[in-house]
Formats: sequence, structure tokens, C-alpha cells
Amino acid sequence: MLAAAMLAAGLLAVPAARAEEVDLLLALAADVSRSVDGAKFQLQRDGYAAALTDPRVVAAITGGTLGRIAVAYVEWSGAGNQKVVIDWTVIRDADSAGRFATHLLESPRAFADRTSISGGIDFAVAQLERAPMTAPRRTIDVSGDGTNNSGRDVTAARDEAVAKGITINGLVILTDQPLSWNAEHTNPAGGLDHYYRTNVIGGPSAFVMTAQDFNAFGQALINKLVAEIAAVPAPRAAAFDAADIRLR
Repeated sequence: MLAAAMLAAGLLAVPAARAEEVDLLLALAADVSRSVDGAKFQLQRDGYAAALTDPRVVAAITGGTLGRIAVAYVEWSGAGNQKVVIDWTVIRDADSAGRFATHLLESPRAFADRTSISGGIDFAVAQLERAPMTAPRRTIDVSGDGTNNSGRDVTAARDEAVAKGITINGLVILTDQPLSWNAEHTNPAGGLDHYYRTNVIGGPSAFVMTAQDFNAFGQALINKLVAEIAAVPAPRAAAFDAADIRLR
């Protein structure tokens, strides 16, 4: 009775709920700019849903020290257009992965604007910093099919995220459309994968994987997620072709 009275009077401190610990906080940041038409958008969404429920990805999750990770899915396009599609969710087995995938497939598209990779990174960093779980590793998984043409310099966003201990990995989706290089980056000789390596990714063991087109996206994503979740080196020369989806 005394404790109850003290609690009612605000004299007894209530222990704060301890944040759940997971092996990895993973922010999936998907490009939904204008270059991603309806068909490509659906292939991208389907690819994420299939990859998250793939047995190899689930095995990587359950094989961790704690056997669970937390995932948030965000979509980004122009400088002011970012949205949390699915907020932080703990995935610990095939069932929880399946529920996340189903929710993702049922969610409407957020935007269709310009391409601000920097805005996507900044937004993903904000989500990591407010996550209700804790983890020894924090990663942003950026997928996209173009260069930064809106918002602030992407390298500044990258560097600030890395300074906070966040790793940024990239999944480049090649298309048959020419790259839209802005004044910030005027040398397209290396291609979009080179652009991502130079300007987007950063942090310990950061890497880029390349899907030859949107049809190859899902298989590339599976290998990327396994590398991120299990904290193993990404496969060398990771390129995927829709006609022959094998790791080269």
C-alpha cells in the first residue's frame, strides 16, 4: 500500500522498459523516384518481400548471436519525399518474416518524384536514431537506379551517417536509360555502380551489388541481405542478369 501511495504521488521511480536487443538494425531504403514506373515498382516490392522470406535470409537471421534483427522499410524520391512504409519490426523466424513481407506487399506506393539519395540517407539515419531496439550494428540498405539529382550533396549525407557508426550499402539497379548526372558529378565513365561506390556507400565492410535490371533485383537482394545480416564479406563481382540469375 505504501508503494502504491508513493507511486501515485510520483515519489517512486518506475524502471524504464529495457529496449529489446537485436543483432542488427536494418533500414531498407527503396528508391521510388519517377524513373521507377509501376511495373518496376512492383518488381522491387516483390523482390524485397521474396528476399526477406527466403530460407537463406531467414537462416542468416536466426544464426546470429541473438537470432533476431529489426527492420524498417522506407521509400524515398525527391528531397522532401520520404516515408516510413513499415516501422521497426523484429524478425526472428520465418513467420515474422512472412508477416513483414505480407504487410509490405499490401502497402501503397509512397511517392514518384526526383531522386534524392541524400534525402533518403538522412531520413534513414533519423529512423535508426529513434529505433526502439538496440543493436551493435546499424545499416542502411539503399537501392536505386539513378544518381542524386535533388537535395544536398550525397557525400555529405553519407559522411555524416558513417561518422555516427552507420554502414551504408548499395544495391544498384541498371536500366537501359542513360544516367542523369548533375553538376555535382560530371564523370559518368564508371557507371552507376562506380557512382555508388564513390559517393553513396560507407562504413565498415560497405559494399555495392548490381542487378542488371529490375527483373534481377530479387536475387541480388537475397545475397545482399545475407551478407549484411551475417556480417560476412559480400561476394566478389556481385552482378546479376535477369536471363541467367547466378552470382558471377
